[in-house]
Amino acid sequence: MITSTSNPRVKELLQLQKKSKARNQAGVFLAEGSRMVLETPKGRMKKLYVSETYSRKHEKEIKGLGVVPEVLSDTVFAYVSDTKTPQGILAVVRQMDYQLDEILKKDAPHILVLDNLQDPGNVGTIFRTAEAAGVTGILMSRDCVDIYNPKTIRSTMGAIYRMPFLYIEDVMEGIRTLKEHDVRVYAAHLDGKNAYDQEDYQRGTAFLIGNEGNGLRAEVAECADTWVRIPMAGQVESLNAAIAATVLMFEVSRQRRR
Repeated sequence: MITSTSNPRVKELLQLQKKSKARNQAGVFLAEGSRMVLETPKGRMKKLYVSETYSRKHEKEIKGLGVVPEVLSDTVFAYVSDTKTPQGILAVVRQMDYQLDEILKKDAPHILVLDNLQDPGNVGTIFRTAEAAGVTGILMSRDCVDIYNPKTIRSTMGAIYRMPFLYIEDVMEGIRTLKEHDVRVYAAHLDGKNAYDQEDYQRGTAFLIGNEGNGLRAEVAECADTWVRIPMAGQVESLNAAIAATVLMFEVSRQRRR
């Protein structure tokens, strides 16, 4: 059992917890908590760490994971944990690897393009909701929040394992590629011509979702085939990015269930 915060493995965990560069160089991320660890796809878990208390209480569950765990004292586990009340289990998991061609292989793909979203909770919620709404894949501009940030990972509630995604260097080039594959691109925009539920989403569809505070960059919005708006009552000027994305995604889902 590791009982010192000076242990090299503990230092490595802290680096992976705090630095995206360390995660990307190692090609891994940290999944913390029972749900996230238990849902890790087979073959993706590289290392498993449990607290002393967790190892005593969940021996059978740990054996079922097929990875021999490293036990940390409760104090050391709390030291490396990213949460205020650690559950006592975390895994080092290989990062996901998807290609745009894979996402576009599906008939009538349903895609989200996230432009410069910065809030881990928003992005995690979008991933979780996208899975529920049957989205084919998510594209993100390189300046979006790091999907492997521990807070983002927790917010996905396991959807990170099942929702195909990739970062793209050039969002506008990515949008052009979508159009070449017969995907119609809609910008969620306050100046939208039609209400979102006046459009037909039976064919390949992509929605552009902009930054929480500033919305879509003008040059990205201009790449859309159509701007759509979400009608709102009262004095509300705009919706949270994750909520706006949810409204749009489930309209596609509704239309395709007909």
